[in-house]
Amino acid sequence: MASQAATSLDSEHPDLAGTAALQHRPWISQSHLSSSLAGVECFLSNCGFARGPWLTVAFGTGITAWFFLPTAEEWVTLCVVCVAVALFALYCLQGATRIPYIRQAMIACSLLVMAGCLVVWARSETVGQPAIARPLFGTFTARVLAIEEQPALKRDRLILALREPGTGRPIKFRVNLPASARSPALSTGAIIRFRGRLMPPAPPMLPGAYDFARAAWFAGISATGAVLSPVEVLSPGAGDDWLGEQRMRLSRHIAASLEGSAGGIASALVTGDMGGIGKAEAQAMRDAGLAHLLSISGLHVSAVVGAVYILALRLLALSPALALRVRLPVLASASGALAGVGYTLLSGSQVPTIRSCVSALLVLAALAMGREALSMRLLAAAAFIVLLIWPESIVGASFQMSFAAVVVLIALGNAVPIRHWFSARDEALPFKALRSLSLILVTGVAIELALMPIGLYHFHRAGLYGSIANVVAIPLTTFLVMPLVGAALLFDIVGAGSPVWWLAGVAIDLLIGLARFIASRPGAVSMAPTMGGWQFLLFVTGGLWLGLWHGKARLWGLLPVASGFIGLLLLTPPDIVVSGDGRQVALIDGPGRRLVMLRDSSSDYVLDNLMEVAGVQSKPVLIADWPGVRCNPDFCALMLERGGKARHILIARGRDIVPEDTLARACQRAYLVIAGRRLPRSCQPIWLKADRNMLSKTGGVAIDLKRRTVHSVADAQGDHGWWRSPPLSYGVIAKAR
Repeated sequence: MASQAATSLDSEHPDLAGTAALQHRPWISQSHLSSSLAGVECFLSNCGFARGPWLTVAFGTGITAWFFLPTAEEWVTLCVVCVAVALFALYCLQGATRIPYIRQAMIACSLLVMAGCLVVWARSETVGQPAIARPLFGTFTARVLAIEEQPALKRDRLILALREPGTGRPIKFRVNLPASARSPALSTGAIIRFRGRLMPPAPPMLPGAYDFARAAWFAGISATGAVLSPVEVLSPGAGDDWLGEQRMRLSRHIAASLEGSAGGIASALVTGDMGGIGKAEAQAMRDAGLAHLLSISGLHVSAVVGAVYILALRLLALSPALALRVRLPVLASASGALAGVGYTLLSGSQVPTIRSCVSALLVLAALAMGREALSMRLLAAAAFIVLLIWPESIVGASFQMSFAAVVVLIALGNAVPIRHWFSARDEALPFKALRSLSLILVTGVAIELALMPIGLYHFHRAGLYGSIANVVAIPLTTFLVMPLVGAALLFDIVGAGSPVWWLAGVAIDLLIGLARFIASRPGAVSMAPTMGGWQFLLFVTGGLWLGLWHGKARLWGLLPVASGFIGLLLLTPPDIVVSGDGRQVALIDGPGRRLVMLRDSSSDYVLDNLMEVAGVQSKPVLIADWPGVRCNPDFCALMLERGGKARHILIARGRDIVPEDTLARACQRAYLVIAGRRLPRSCQPIWLKADRNMLSKTGGVAIDLKRRTVHSVADAQGDHGWWRSPPLSYGVIAKAR
């Protein structure tokens, strides 16, 4: 009877056949499920559901899940769940003709989530190289793989290869070579001997800090260090890296034509070499929101490809015979593609540059086929290709910022109010100029708002006036600086480039002056403590919803974005942060947000990490100079009031032997004891003992006394190959970096 009823229902109402199929599966609650699915299906069909971008989002979700799930068992569980969801949709919803979108989305998205997890897992196992087992000091013989000159820092950075002492396995490592120790015969492929110090790649110093160990893992680097003696070249290089040598020669030529940071910025625009940019100028560019101009990515590749495309199209159109017989956009696109690939190779083929080149090639392909030049589908295709080849890039600020900016551009360009307001019309030239200026300003503000959470999450700081600065800086760089630098290089072929170099220097000085002016304005930089992963997820979810949906449905994305901003305003720094080696301890003075440090650090690396995680800009003070602190050569004792309760804190500052009974009595009175050395079992504080025994397993920690919580570096590492539980000496690492 049930079968007959279902058959009758299918024949009379074919659009309800899927609901009938669901009703006769006893494991599904058909009354609620069918109505809910029908409602979701109606929503998807009425609000411009585009499959392509969301499939890329699903693929990226699987990659991201692999990074944030700690153990291999959870990675396998995720894959099993994805397969189960796909099988459920494939078989249990087989006859659900009323919900094709949902069925297709469940199958495709679940499989792509699994694929993303498996791709990054395979990438990690393939390219990841374990760090050296322990710090090494001595004389090494190695082969030079690459050289990066950094004249602004008075050093070179070398990528070398040798066999690890003790194990004999081949490893790749990176060292800093002082300019005074470099040999003129040093080149790629050379065999050199030097005395140096090698350290395992540094894990995050504190929770939320930069994870260099993860970046080194995917780059295949097993150690970093410093050269401590002049380099002896045992065998000259065979010129294996011809392109790298030419790029280095070009950077030297530009530096000789333009002195100081102006030459460094010109080299960065042409070859991607940022080693000649001074520290003050680089910081000003970051604070002004102009740091993206220094890294060859979308803006630079687009400018080169676009200029060559337009120039080729105009020149080819001068030939009527050619214009009548050949589709000129195809030839112009081919010319632009060659220019983009050549520029990418010349600039070092870094991942951001390759990512931008892939996107530009897809745009050129669309132009050649007469399709829409820039759309979400093209952007999704470019992102998918990049993630398929370099899945680890999804957790980097470069990938997130570049694609977020382009998503904003496309979403604004497709928005009906924006298209209506900025559409072409017959009006006077001043009004057209004002309309174009307003478009640049609106776009700049939107991009700045989109990039602010990313900057705060990765760098704990964001420039507030970046949209204003970019209104001037982007046209200045695109239409003045880059053409002048390119023209100067062309004129240098015949020895007449000096006047053009002078003009290029003036234009770059204008850019630097703009950055310094914006960065020096009150409130130009906003600092924030470490942002939680859930808060950042709210921003990402809301941003994707706003960018990828159409019509009024996209406004629902404002809810998670608003929730993220509320969470951002409610962020509070931890009360105490302790580095993984226990040597660096800092208190965050609540009312004034002042950083109080146990030791005065001469390392900018250590100080920057402490200030970024705490979200403070003011100059730190030493704990011995803080009111109410009692210090002797061995320990500092203080009372820290949080949540209306005063807590006794004991912090070790020396390594001399202390009588155990005296230490035990001091620990009994303390609520929290912190030490960079191992403390005996008799030391039992009221709540927590953060000594070397604990820190060797957790890495750096952030302590919240009011909530009685401890967040550690190990919490976010799990079974990933780059995590090393024994802490390292961050003072030594800072010198090596």
